Amino acid sequence: MEADCIAIGIDVSKHRLDFATLGSQQRGSEPNTLLGIAALAKTLAAIGPHRIVLEATGGYERAVARTLFDAGLPVCVINARQIRHFAKAIGVTAKTDSIDAEVLARYAAMVCPPLRPMKAENEEEMADLMARRRQLLTMTVMEKNRLQAPSRTQAIRIAAHLRWLEREVARVDRDLDRWIAADPERVETDAILQSTPGVGAVVARTLIADLPELGKLGKRQISALVGLAPFNRDSGAMRGKRKIRGGRASVRGILYMAALTGARFNPVLAAFYKRLCDAGKPKKLALAAVAHKLLIILNAMMRNRSHWAHE
Repeated sequence: MEADCIAIGIDVSKHRLDFATLGSQQRGSEPNTLLGIAALAKTLAAIGPHRIVLEATGGYERAVARTLFDAGLPVCVINARQIRHFAKAIGVTAKTDSIDAEVLARYAAMVCPPLRPMKAENEEEMADLMARRRQLLTMTVMEKNRLQAPSRTQAIRIAAHLRWLEREVARVDRDLDRWIAADPERVETDAILQSTPGVGAVVARTLIADLPELGKLGKRQISALVGLAPFNRDSGAMRGKRKIRGGRASVRGILYMAALTGARFNPVLAAFYKRLCDAGKPKKLALAAVAHKLLIILNAMMRNRSHWAHE
């Protein structure tokens, strides 16, 4: 970043927003309320920053990020793990709100993360519904595990809770159906994705909710964003195994499940999977490669707005 550019970090907590700047001496805090967020947006707009970085804090950052984005400010929301690693790398071990804001400002200045469009409010609603669906399914698995050897009284209560969870999943699915049906473009997107053998409603809606960039990025960018791009592990003469990591876990996980189905029923993916296995690749590695190939295919289909057309 150039010397005259201003980078800003905002530490977001439930009740307060602390900000620090690099390239300017301004610091301060505002309450994490609608009035406080509006005041902060006005202050930061007057500063004219090159980049503003917030840490993802479980939802408390949403309102301020949305307000800053709508005000035309260059705001990025960064995974908390990345910020922790960055703080360790620059030798910052102490932790207060003001120190965290300064670390975020230094991250904005040194890393200058790329700007990406934020999800619209209705897209965030669908992402919340998909997240809730995953939570309900996780609880269902936990309760079924508890049914292995409970007392009779506990078994009755667990069974009742399982029935409630099933009803809640069905209710969320109906909400998702209504959300898709409310917009013709979403209906078309859902149909395009589900036209692919191995991609069902859950896979399609996870992609719509959690990967709005699908079809808008190149194949390398979309692979890195999801976490399906293999990273080299080489040093000197040593050549380590390439591994995938990071990215959006919800999308990567659902694509892996789609790959399991696609490796059996999708003719293109099945042939690709067989070729990898015949070449001696471990099945888990081959399935990860199938998930990657499926992502690339879906990205191209969304870019061209075309349905599955492979023989």
